[in-house]
Amino acid sequence: MDTRTFLGVQQSHNPFRWSMEVTPGISTTGGFLFGGSGLGAAITALEGTSGRQTIWATAQYLSYAKPGEILDIDVTLAVEGHQMTQARAVCHVGNREILTVNAALGHRPFEVTGQFEQMPDVPPPSECTARAFRGPVDGTINDRLEQRLAKGRDFDHLDGTPGDGQTLMWARIPDVIEGVDAAALAVLGDFVPMGVGQALGVRGGGNSLDNTLRLVHLVPTEWVLLDIRVHAVERGFGHGLVHMFAEDGTLLATASQSCIVRFWKG
Repeated sequence: MDTRTFLGVQQSHNPFRWSMEVTPGISTTGGFLFGGSGLGAAITALEGTSGRQTIWATAQYLSYAKPGEILDIDVTLAVEGHQMTQARAVCHVGNREILTVNAALGHRPFEVTGQFEQMPDVPPPSECTARAFRGPVDGTINDRLEQRLAKGRDFDHLDGTPGDGQTLMWARIPDVIEGVDAAALAVLGDFVPMGVGQALGVRGGGNSLDNTLRLVHLVPTEWVLLDIRVHAVERGFGHGLVHMFAEDGTLLATASQSCIVRFWKG
């Protein structure tokens, strides 16, 4: 399936109105829509309405949507140029706004290119251990993602000793077999909160306040290396970014986030 099918995003008779049922499979173990799923759904709608590929998209998370609710996505194409569209998507359940996404989409033919961020030297996914979770994840988004730690600590080793701020993890969406796209990278890029717990060395993480995806270059890849870098934690908030690499070392995209830092219960 493709990412649109994975998320369950559907277009209505109105090309500017899309919808998605919030299911456990795109939600967290806490019982609310995973932030990356929300951004991915908005990107699907923005690309579908504009007919253009994402350059960047930034989500501001405002409220929670729970399984069983219908998320409506209203797209506005604010400015349409010859090569680029500036647009936004307002995602809401009834009159309750869940997230708002602003984006630029398009393509410019330009002969000069360059990648200056290089993929870290890590073992392949087959040689990395599966990420362990503190409790059952059956039927949730974490059950549908495969995650393998190349650099990071398991639950039992989060003893309060700070790390260096970097976590390296291979991730993939086994159900998505038609290629990694911007929406899939939005799902895979929502891991700064996980990196915060690793950086602090505590059994915790956080809730995303925002997420900005910057799409670089898409190439075929089964696994994506998430180079998670936490910059700082202060005043109860964590800040960081994720560099996302294909298996061949191509920089696919970057994602930056701030989150509310929380300790896990239990």
